[in-house]
Amino acid sequence: MSLHDDAVLVLKSHEGQDELRQVYLDHLSEHADGMWKACEAGHVTASALVIDPSRGRVLLTLHRKLRMWLQMGGHCEPGDATLAEAALREAAEESGIAGLTLLPGGPVTLDRHAIPAPCHWHLDVQFAALAPADAVEAISDESLDLRWFAYDEVAEAADASVVRLLEATRARL
Repeated sequence: MSLHDDAVLVLKSHEGQDELRQVYLDHLSEHADGMWKACEAGHVTASALVIDPSRGRVLLTLHRKLRMWLQMGGHCEPGDATLAEAALREAAEESGIAGLTLLPGGPVTLDRHAIPAPCHWHLDVQFAALAPADAVEAISDESLDLRWFAYDEVAEAADASVVRLLEATRARL
């Protein structure tokens, strides 16, 4: 099964966000290359909020280009077999944490956001990744900083999309 096919199956089974989910499905139906950065009409991305429920905190990255506190995530790569695998790979690469596991149940939320040309949209499929008890983070080349935030600090540091992702993740926990 291709990554494109996996994305369609994952999105069809995602509960909630019906209108936005349909935008994603229409995009993939109209664009055979809709999973890849080269698709100028937009492309599907995969991200994961790294969470440590035992300590009531999440790890956010200060994105090098955007200079915003965000969850870990990014573009799908040819070696990714599934969206979940892409999200977990991105979370591990950007956090430096070994032993992350995705929260069961598939994606937590979807978030469509504009990006600069030549591409126009990121269609982000957002998962949550549980940090192991002995998690040690390490800053990647894509980050200016990594920082653990208590749940109640996230709204002060990050934008509304990260707050929504945290709320949905906590509801699933």
